[in-house]
Amino acid sequence: MNKKNGLSRYRREKLLRAFVADLTASQAALFLGLSRTTVNRYYHLFRTAIATHQQTLAREALCTGTVEIDESYFGPTRPRGVTGKLKRGRGTLKQPVFGVFERGGRVFTEIVPDTNKKTLQALIRGRIALDATVVPDGWRAYDGLVDVGYDRHLRIRKARPKAFSKDGVHINGIESFWSFTKRRLAKFNGVSVNFELHLKECEWRWGKGPDTLANELKTFLV
Repeated sequence: MNKKNGLSRYRREKLLRAFVADLTASQAALFLGLSRTTVNRYYHLFRTAIATHQQTLAREALCTGTVEIDESYFGPTRPRGVTGKLKRGRGTLKQPVFGVFERGGRVFTEIVPDTNKKTLQALIRGRIALDATVVPDGWRAYDGLVDVGYDRHLRIRKARPKAFSKDGVHINGIESFWSFTKRRLAKFNGVSVNFELHLKECEWRWGKGPDTLANELKTFLV
């Protein structure tokens, strides 16, 4: 952040801390005595820097070790103008998002047009090393991973919940991330604008304390 933005260094630091504390723009504006326009401008700057960092991190190295994969769906419970009974999960009208979680390490997400085999397996090959142990659920899009080089492929069946944690065969990590992300976005009443920026922010925030977040964000803004 340069000095031509009109805020003192002290107020910029306060605004950064408000963002790290996950205050909404309205809350931060009220707390710091700033306009919503100013806060939104800085928040967008912060989120853009975070997204750039997360995207660079995803390109730099493939996920290794044990890697959980799963898809989730985001959007309003009932889109405007849609009537009748709606499907949940796969087949829903919501936006599908694919997630990759490297146990003990990183989580990455990708907004996808669908959850078909061709779409998801292309992302898997681009994000996960062939010597990794891949743990998906029983969705048919994950059929044939062994055929494309993933010999360490541990499958779970959600119809048999007792098998979730047997010998580490579970996707509790990525499901925990989805839960965190949906709870966090709920306080913004969902996100219809800049959804990808918010998604990347959730990747970055997950599992980190406020001091770590603040220090990292400062390095992104240099």
